[in-house]
Amino acid sequence: MDEYIERYGAEKVWAATVVLLFGGIAIAALLFPQRVYVDFIWQYYWGPVVADAYGWGEVAWADGEQINANDAGPDDGPFASPGYTAVSYAGYIPTLILMAIGILFAIRRLDIDRYRAGFFALFPFMLFGGALRTVEDANVAAYRETGELAIQLPWSGFLISPLIYFTVALIAFIAVVGSVWLEQNDHVSGYEYPLFGVGAVVLAVTVGWLGYLAATTEYASFYPSIPAIVLTAATVSTALVWWGIQRFAPGLNAGTGTMGIVVIWAHAVDGFANQLMLDWSHVWGLGYSPKHPVNEAIVTYTGSIVPAGVTEVIGEAWPFALLKLAAPVFIIWIFNEEIFEESPRFAILMMITVVAVGLGPGTRDMLRATFGV
Repeated sequence: MDEYIERYGAEKVWAATVVLLFGGIAIAALLFPQRVYVDFIWQYYWGPVVADAYGWGEVAWADGEQINANDAGPDDGPFASPGYTAVSYAGYIPTLILMAIGILFAIRRLDIDRYRAGFFALFPFMLFGGALRTVEDANVAAYRETGELAIQLPWSGFLISPLIYFTVALIAFIAVVGSVWLEQNDHVSGYEYPLFGVGAVVLAVTVGWLGYLAATTEYASFYPSIPAIVLTAATVSTALVWWGIQRFAPGLNAGTGTMGIVVIWAHAVDGFANQLMLDWSHVWGLGYSPKHPVNEAIVTYTGSIVPAGVTEVIGEAWPFALLKLAAPVFIIWIFNEEIFEESPRFAILMMITVVAVGLGPGTRDMLRATFGV
């Protein structure tokens, strides 16, 4: 591999790998539709998306009709359920790695040098990802209420994990390219300003659409106290944690600087959104249960060791909120000055990923409850 990289260049080798890999899969699917497409691609990759889009526990292939497994017979398989499997992870992880490498090549081509400015400019896009996923939650609510999807497949599939990551990344990448072009042609003083503006606009439009649904449909509502509680708790706890770092371990954030505040706040939003909904969703008449194994394990473990009288007062999910405050501090400590000096592009990309991993699900959980979908 090193020989090919040295001879043709890393970017050409990357491009050839992408073309050969996905082109080969496409050709195999055309030549062997049942074995490759139905039994592999559909069952492990697209089928779970379809099931998620309709809110079904399982979907049946049914000769391409794709129906609820509850209405299917034993010969209507294969069947697929929402979520991930070992097979899907084996496909998604290499794909995400290839995408990350491509983004690094693109950043180098764009000749971006103010990476930290780009980090803060991309902040609205990290919120946008969670808001866009909530649109799909509203789509499922519409199907439950009316029997029809407001946004039809396959388009709604691009709002579901993991495809939504590619959707948001593509929108952000187009915004980055356009913003850098504006700066290089002296239309703006810095690419970060139009980039932040684009992110703010798509975020506002998305949340505005959810607000429109809440005002005009029966399947969506509006509970403003939920984001007020989550954002206040996340902001106050972030301020306290950051004060503790500055007071007792100021060298810990030498590498990330003020980016560390964003990292902590992003995961605090995730932690408190989950705690509020898992323990207190009944206050708003909402039904909410753990969707991730870590959440479920923490709730189960806390409930088994803490007396019932105590959990009735403080709930069972509070350890998750504490974990989501501790984990980003550890991450900040790992990303020291040396990492940012040796590979600033990679370090910033990882910081963006860390924030997105916390803020995306956290924003979705908060908005999903806020709009009752």
